Amino acid sequence: MSYATTDLSDAHPDAPVCAPIFRDFGGKLAFHGPIKTLKVFEDNASVRATLETPGEGRVLVVDGGGSDRCALVGGNLGVLAVKNGWSGIVVYGYIRDSAEIATQAVGVKALGLHPRKSEKGLHSAVADKVVTFAGVHFHPGHWLYADRDGIVVSDKPLHA
Repeated sequence: MSYATTDLSDAHPDAPVCAPIFRDFGGKLAFHGPIKTLKVFEDNASVRATLETPGEGRVLVVDGGGSDRCALVGGNLGVLAVKNGWSGIVVYGYIRDSAEIATQAVGVKALGLHPRKSEKGLHSAVADKVVTFAGVHFHPGHWLYADRDGIVVSDKPLHA
């Protein structure tokens, strides 16, 4: 079931809303779930490792620092997200394989597209810490709701 971010924002005016910097790429345009955070820089090895674990309906929020030098998510990682039950991925960075990702049953929001793959093993990653971008603090375990109109976050489920 999806929940309109416009309705959620109207009903919860204090809930943080992301700046409108993201584009939709996944086969699911509306998605929601508890947040799992990951901070990386131009290295998606930890993104892959995370998506290989059970998603349990969560949303992976990847703070890639907004780097426009490579993509952090591609078609193969989209396959892993679907296979392992992730509801969606929000990338403060870029993705690739957009035609493939558009056919996958997972929500994907990112800044845009980049054909270059990321490096592997160059940089360390930090998981399960608060990350901040697009004017919002993303806390692990808080809730994220996304659709074509944007992204709303909350410290508790808004759809209960």
